[in-house]
Amino acid sequence: MASSTAHHFTVSSADLTLHGDHWPAATDAHGLTPALLLHGGGQTRHSWDRTAAALAARGRDVYTLDLRGHGDSSWAPDGDYALDAFVGDLRAVLADRARKPVIIGASLGGITGLCTVGENPDIAAALVMVDVVVNVEQKGIDRIKSFMTDHIGGFADLEEVADAIAAYNPERTRPKNLDGLKKNVRLHDDGRWYWHWDPEFMKSDEGDEPRRHTDPARLAAAARTVTAPTLVVRGGKSDVVSDAGIAHMRELVPHAEIADVSAAGHMVAGDDNEVFAAAIVEFLERHSL
Repeated sequence: MASSTAHHFTVSSADLTLHGDHWPAATDAHGLTPALLLHGGGQTRHSWDRTAAALAARGRDVYTLDLRGHGDSSWAPDGDYALDAFVGDLRAVLADRARKPVIIGASLGGITGLCTVGENPDIAAALVMVDVVVNVEQKGIDRIKSFMTDHIGGFADLEEVADAIAAYNPERTRPKNLDGLKKNVRLHDDGRWYWHWDPEFMKSDEGDEPRRHTDPARLAAAARTVTAPTLVVRGGKSDVVSDAGIAHMRELVPHAEIADVSAAGHMVAGDDNEVFAAAIVEFLERHSL
């Protein structure tokens, strides 16, 4: 399996321990820039396994990380899942890196990367944002929120997990072997399976999930100061990123490049990993990274 080639690592951030995987470069490709992959809200580092393996096979060191409250990383004892907390964690991770990496972030990981790179111009070699922009579409965000909160009470079995995923993304092939779902859910003592993230992540005093994890004004200000090569990968069937959202990003980051993965929805890497990985590789090669 692809994950057998990855080596586990941990990083401390404040009073949390963040867990990740290092995928060593399979070949000596003359010192290609390492890549750090950040997943979206409600996911884990394992959502990047195929992409990480593909990039490592091309000679690049790749790191995947469980964000706070997700996967194997610590849950925030104070329930702090605001944007500033994620940015602080990312800065802690980057401080431990010998070389500036390319940051590749999906959704929550993408806005965390954008804010961090914009506010710390020399911290990364490049930025790739996967199906996320500063001005996202509320309809798409609401659908994600429903997908995540409708099953806070858990699932009776893995079949129910697969059913929920199929209902959210009906165009993706339903897996015959459900063992892979165990990377994103955990079996609790009550015999039910639960998403592998802290339920506090979805709580908000304002009832507005996007504002809890993002700060549009702060993100826009950060975007205006991004100087690193930037790529926005958009899912052609996404209901989160619109033409207007892309146009706004072009205003904020004039040098940003756009790549469309026409067959993909919001979960771009999972929907069409081959085309997605090819878009990333082409961008990195063009910038000699």
